[in-house]
Amino acid sequence: MKNTAIILAGGTGTRMGLDCPKQFLMVQDKPIISYCFDIFQQHDEIDNIVVVVSEQWQDFVKEQAEKYGIDKIRGYAPAGITRQHSIYNGLKCIAETAPDTDIVIVHDAARPLVSDEIISACIKGATEYDGAMPVISVKDTVYQSKDGQTINCLLKRSELFAGQAPESFKFKRYYQIHNEVTDEEIGSTAGSSEIAYRHGMEIRMVKGSERNLKITTIEDLETFETILKGGDLNWKR
Repeated sequence: MKNTAIILAGGTGTRMGLDCPKQFLMVQDKPIISYCFDIFQQHDEIDNIVVVVSEQWQDFVKEQAEKYGIDKIRGYAPAGITRQHSIYNGLKCIAETAPDTDIVIVHDAARPLVSDEIISACIKGATEYDGAMPVISVKDTVYQSKDGQTINCLLKRSELFAGQAPESFKFKRYYQIHNEVTDEEIGSTAGSSEIAYRHGMEIRMVKGSERNLKITTIEDLETFETILKGGDLNWKR
């Protein structure tokens, strides 16, 4: 069985108000994306890596991959106008460079602390089902409001889960869905598993982790830096 990871690195980082996209920020003299590369490079069940990145940052990413000995990369795909368009570009790249792929694992470069255990669980889940995604329980009470001012509905917390990445899928079926749906549907898709679920793929939920954080805010970045300074990275392996 061949497993290929798509690393999404096309984000602009606008929510953090930075000139440099968050996945390329230097933390302890190393860009965030390289921490992500290390994990997938060292994982025994990952055979190939495809990187989705904007053209202006592609040379930088290639330099970092060479610097840190990342030799599983099979190709680079251009960033799309939306996250799901970027995923589709990555799928097309896999079809060209690693067509024997069985399972595709979609991950965000801005999640540099994903564990080996989560990656393995996602691969196993996509082998037994059509796909898998890590989730964590929702701790806070969640309300629904249509106008953002008044409560319309109280949602049942025990039935709510927050999705994380990576998300894994049987490659051929997931790719086929993208080839058959409209460009509008791809653009309106918020999460990797959303389009799969809508088209009949059975997605398994696996245990995620609070530490598998996505660096979206300055506070997230500070948390990541604190973890690195503490040297507590054993939980990743």
